[in-house]
Amino acid sequence: MRILDAGRLEAIETATFTQADPFPWVNPEGVLREEAFAYLRAHLPPVELFDRIFGKARAHGQKPHDRFALEYRPDLPVDPAWHALVDELRGPTYMGFLERLFGTNSLWLSFHWHYTPTGCSVSPHCDAPRKAGSQIFYFNTEEDWRREWGGDTRLLDDQGKLSRRTAPDFDDFVREIPAETLGNRSLLFERTPHSWHGVRPLTSPEGEIRKVFIVVINRMRAVDRARRAFGLPLAAGY
Repeated sequence: MRILDAGRLEAIETATFTQADPFPWVNPEGVLREEAFAYLRAHLPPVELFDRIFGKARAHGQKPHDRFALEYRPDLPVDPAWHALVDELRGPTYMGFLERLFGTNSLWLSFHWHYTPTGCSVSPHCDAPRKAGSQIFYFNTEEDWRREWGGDTRLLDDQGKLSRRTAPDFDDFVREIPAETLGNRSLLFERTPHSWHGVRPLTSPEGEIRKVFIVVINRMRAVDRARRAFGLPLAAGY
């Protein structure tokens, strides 16, 4: 079973991404083939595999990002389709897509799942400079989630005024753009000094979980290039 839809990736124009406001982003539908999306959704990793990340202090006084988290590694006891997805994401089609949009071939990927229960949020933040960007794949649909419960990633516009080493609230931004997150959707964005984003507190009923799979797009440093040249892993679980 092929998982990624190469045609959907090819249809995303570089200028659409790079010229988006307030920073480069695109919110496509159907990057995963529909049958693959349905299968992956039905075979998501069980929460028992996840670490509990609650109340963990963040830099600059930002509020904790409470959630269950699972880092991908090749020996994880998950459905083989997830390993196949990672293989495709590391393959030439997807990497070529990223290199086209980001304008560089000095990228490497890591992966994790986040499950988030009611009341939790992702406070406004900019990612670390080592990241080139992220692509968030959403795995809730109208069958198990209602829009009024939240869970949509918000792209936040600070008009270039805020330092990432601060802890603003959502209301401190001039504008927030909610991504479409129900169904076979993903959000790809580039990390910039002002690529603020977050998720407002969930209002879902107890037991209803927001589920995402995240591709972290990392910038390759000199040490990473050296490790790659010798066939060594670039990070834990790579």
